Amino acid sequence: MSRRSEKNLVVGLDIGTSKVAALVGEIKADDTIEIVGIGTHPSRGLKKGVVVDIESTVQSIQRAVEEAELMAGCEIHAVHAGIAGSHVRSLNSHGITAIKEHEVNQADVDRVIDAARAVAIPADQKILHILPQEFIIDDQEGIREPIGMCGVRLEARVHIVTGAVSAAQNIVKCIRRCGLEVDDLVLGQLSSSYAVLGEDEKELGVCLVDVGGGTTDLAVFTDGAIRHTSVIPIAGDQVTNDIAVALRTPTQHAEQIKVRHACALSAKGGNETIDVPSIGERPARQLSRQTLAEVVEPRFDELLMLVHGELRRSGFEDLIAGGVVLTGGSAKIDGLQELAEELFHMPVRIGLPQGVTGLEDTIADPVYSTGVGLLIYAQQHRFAGGGDLGSGAGVWARMRKWFSGGD
Repeated sequence: MSRRSEKNLVVGLDIGTSKVAALVGEIKADDTIEIVGIGTHPSRGLKKGVVVDIESTVQSIQRAVEEAELMAGCEIHAVHAGIAGSHVRSLNSHGITAIKEHEVNQADVDRVIDAARAVAIPADQKILHILPQEFIIDDQEGIREPIGMCGVRLEARVHIVTGAVSAAQNIVKCIRRCGLEVDDLVLGQLSSSYAVLGEDEKELGVCLVDVGGGTTDLAVFTDGAIRHTSVIPIAGDQVTNDIAVALRTPTQHAEQIKVRHACALSAKGGNETIDVPSIGERPARQLSRQTLAEVVEPRFDELLMLVHGELRRSGFEDLIAGGVVLTGGSAKIDGLQELAEELFHMPVRIGLPQGVTGLEDTIADPVYSTGVGLLIYAQQHRFAGGGDLGSGAGVWARMRKWFSGGD
């Protein structure tokens, strides 16, 4: 296979609690992304999105990256990596500055974003993203792109996402141990939103719920901008654990039973029987799918209630006319969509990655939402020098310094 031109390649590395996925995308002449390589490997060494064992994490990343390189016929040197975990915090902020030349230029935008980022942040947290929601020029609200507009005073409303320095440094350290550079760290649910949400949904108002293995990540959009993000430390692994305890079966078998047979609605369980391996030398038993559903439903019920509570606390519950979009590996559980509709009293759909070509059959799976989103994010920000941190080179330099502190 001829080696691909590496300057047109973008790589997304989704380091999750249950799996590591590396996706290689080639940016075509018409600016579309074609997926040319995928590598996945079970994740060992993360708990609730945070690295707890560096060696195991390095091995998982290496295997996934090697598999993706082999399929894409290229060498991977740098990646955009996802970051998640309950250490992630977020807040909305507001900045004001004077417009120097009475016409907004990039320097004015950088200054107003710098003013908005001047908020008290705990010493162990660092800013991951500053996401502009809207700009205001002389009391004229709702401006998306202020450059070139006339005025005297420029204001910015932004959403600031912070993460624990140690958690981010550990992710960077694991990636560097594999001989790779980190181009950017991107919040998991933010990258998923690039892959599964349409512009009209973001305008109308939508809540993205990324149900992974270790954490459930939320992102609320209204009027085309991100308004609220949060992380709930309950997800698919707790369901696996419940199955292992209730059915007295080893964890790896409980995971397989969950993936193949679990149902989040006991009413849909049915009488189908499933083989349940026992612990030790005891013979396997047969149980009905209905019994399994009675174990799984209460945990998903609890998870969705926590999501609903978080949505209510955010103050945006009545503003999301687009409903709820479920994505992530655990979103595939049979009956989860119906259970969510019952609880939220609003439309719910399962979000599948969109907006890329190549390997469509493989990619059409909520497991790859964050990975595909990382590719789209990387493509949109490849010339922006620091993505949503504002285009000031100083901000990106600080981010680089933070990364290098990981070694």
